Amino acid sequence: MIGLVVAIIVAVAFDFTNGFHDSANAIAALVVTRAARPGQAVVFASVFTLLGPLLAGTAVANTVGGIVTVDPAMMVSVVGAGLTGALAWNLITWWRGLPSSSSHALIGGLVGAALVQGGPTAVFWGGFDGIRPVGVLGVLAALAISPVFGFFVGFVGRLGAERALRRAPRKIETSIRRSEWGTAGALAFSHGTNDAQKTMGVITLLLVSQGYLASFTVPLWVKLLSAAAITLGTSAGGWRIVRTIGRRIYPLRSLDGLVSQGSSAGVILVSGALGAPVSTSQVVGSSVAGVGASQRWRHVGWRIVREMGLAWLITLPASAALAAVALPFWRLLA
Repeated sequence: MIGLVVAIIVAVAFDFTNGFHDSANAIAALVVTRAARPGQAVVFASVFTLLGPLLAGTAVANTVGGIVTVDPAMMVSVVGAGLTGALAWNLITWWRGLPSSSSHALIGGLVGAALVQGGPTAVFWGGFDGIRPVGVLGVLAALAISPVFGFFVGFVGRLGAERALRRAPRKIETSIRRSEWGTAGALAFSHGTNDAQKTMGVITLLLVSQGYLASFTVPLWVKLLSAAAITLGTSAGGWRIVRTIGRRIYPLRSLDGLVSQGSSAGVILVSGALGAPVSTSQVVGSSVAGVGASQRWRHVGWRIVREMGLAWLITLPASAALAAVALPFWRLLA
């Protein structure tokens, strides 16, 4: 019982770091284009991040909850160690100001702990059930494909917006800045629908394995707890990552912010509907790069993009290794 409670606490802590780590992406364009003051942007994003997990379904939670297949007696240890690895990696990359993937970190942590505990059979590798990703391979495919879509939609969207507005008067800038609020809200909502559900899935998996739930159905209190944790994390900011997204990849202007936010929100919402746990950081970062590349290819901070890509690649093995190190301690606790 103690191990279960501690594991849920660590899950909530991970959700909190996910909030200030990834939700910074939802407010970056709004802040750097001066469409909103930082305080306004944080409160606004927090509201829509809270609404996301409460109003959306649980398709992503179901996908995440089916990754680990260890014996129920060891589930708390494995999931607790996986969450510990993901939490530690989130804190490390946040300190470095790198918008790495909390989704990668969670998947890597769970897989690393499960492999150490039970070998390859302790992981549901999966693939695709129709168009719905299932298991580790399905999730990894979604994580790999989504930033490509983010870049493409951002690139094409920015070209289309520029063409549509090429004869618009200068005063259209005011309307564009106001419209940024709408796309920022959609992005924050999509982040809540996708990222908070990962924590919902993990907590529900723990409850089912320990006999507190008869089937994998996310309880209301788990939804509320996950929504509250990620919202509090959002309210904490994440200004290191805001600067990376809004300035270091490409210096965003109002139309850039509008397009990148809208593109990212669209990709993440579609992914959530399919049950695909994608990375907000990946999608937003790639859409910003796409927006910049459509205008001035040389002005895109490709060095920063490469650093982000390297961080994403390292995240899976790093979080897996951290989870493996944490597993013996969780065995003693649980």
